[in-house]
Amino acid sequence: MADPRRLELEELVNRPGTYFNPQIEVLLVVDDSPELDAEIFNMEEYEGAEWVLISDEVPVDENRRDELLETFQTRHQPAARADEEELAEELEEDELEAGRE
Repeated sequence: MADPRRLELEELVNRPGTYFNPQIEVLLVVDDSPELDAEIFNMEEYEGAEWVLISDEVPVDENRRDELLETFQTRHQPAARADEEELAEELEEDELEAGRE
């Protein structure tokens, strides 16, 4: 079963949310609420442009961003997953040993 949290770039640009690429360490925030006048982009200067830089400023509440990242890290810690796998293996071994007795 595919992980619903793993998306390709083409998929995530159509879905609002906060995304992180661990390979290039880039955090991307997709927000579909703002609207810009389309006439601005009908000018020759912007013709054929896929992306236009609106501002170098980051319009994200840094505290909320940090909370979201911390929550994700807490829920998806590799160490926690490894501990769960080890516990499951130990329980399996205990069950097998109990069945032999």
